[in-house]
Amino acid sequence: MFYTFARNFVAVLLFILNGNAHYLNRDKIPNDENYIMVAPHRTLWDPVYMAIGSRPKKFIFMAKEELFRNPLLGFILRKVGAFPVNRDKPGPSAIKTPTKLLKSGDRSLIMFPSGTRHSTDLKGGVAVIAKMAKVRIVPSVYQGPLKLSHLLFLRKRVDVNFGEPIDISDIKKLNAEGLAEVERRLNAAFDKLDKEINPDFVYIPTPKKEKKK
Repeated sequence: MFYTFARNFVAVLLFILNGNAHYLNRDKIPNDENYIMVAPHRTLWDPVYMAIGSRPKKFIFMAKEELFRNPLLGFILRKVGAFPVNRDKPGPSAIKTPTKLLKSGDRSLIMFPSGTRHSTDLKGGVAVIAKMAKVRIVPSVYQGPLKLSHLLFLRKRVDVNFGEPIDISDIKKLNAEGLAEVERRLNAAFDKLDKEINPDFVYIPTPKKEKKK
């Protein structure tokens, strides 16, 4: 109930603030199964657009545990399906929690294999969870404003493209060779989806702000 309300509220808010979002190939998103939706993490709001574009499916999310230290924010995050993960030292729960929820619940998982907006290296967590939960991986990409100031009221175009689900059940072992094959499939899917939106697209990340000493 709260999840649906929050998602609809944010969808209306984004329409007012931007109003120029386009969702491509929504018909490729499975309707009758759980899955892991993965994407290169390019902005703080790309998971929001992906969750909106995948309606009526509901999702769970990983979020860094520091966000849950604020009682109000932690309450809201849990209500919308987020669960805390220690990014520096992810324990077994980082795999067990989403695996259990994917197998026993009705929500899918949105996950960014790179783990950060400033990384292009894919991590193996998505592959392990997909194998353990026996679900497919749905690739997705976001193209649009990367800065909040460029998103608000300027009506700059936002595109979210969804790809064919990727089945990794044929990969028997998630050793170095197996993980490399998962990474190859994901990167190939991301490249294809980006080119479908804009053949000349090149992702230029927003420079990280240096921490004050």
